[in-house]
Amino acid sequence: MPHLQFEINKKLKKNCKQKFIAFIEESFSKIMQTGTDHIAITLRELEKENISLGRVHKNDTLCLMNLDIRSGRSKKQKIELVKTFMHGVEKFLKINKNNQYITFTNHKGIEFNFYEKSLSDWVKSEKDRH
Repeated sequence: MPHLQFEINKKLKKNCKQKFIAFIEESFSKIMQTGTDHIAITLRELEKENISLGRVHKNDTLCLMNLDIRSGRSKKQKIELVKTFMHGVEKFLKINKNNQYITFTNHKGIEFNFYEKSLSDWVKSEKDRH
């Protein structure tokens, strides 16, 4: 169950959030070759003073992304995800690509849990196998 976390220092309108989350969910599913029912997304809107990225000017908007994903994804998939997500943040949230930063954390499937089960390890072309 990937947990895709986005922290920004601006307020968004409800429809903007909905479009962005739909874009992230669809993009992750396509790039990582998996279903969507287990994708968790968090979008946190923080005050300007509560978030920082060294290369960004104090009054600029920024987005920090922490992507917790299952182990086994290829370098090519991760690079495509970075480019796609940064493009989406720029398009939907109006935050310049230079003001974005992404980190990945990799976990075994057993570390992602629903009430009824843990997810299995990821395999290529998984779709909805959990």
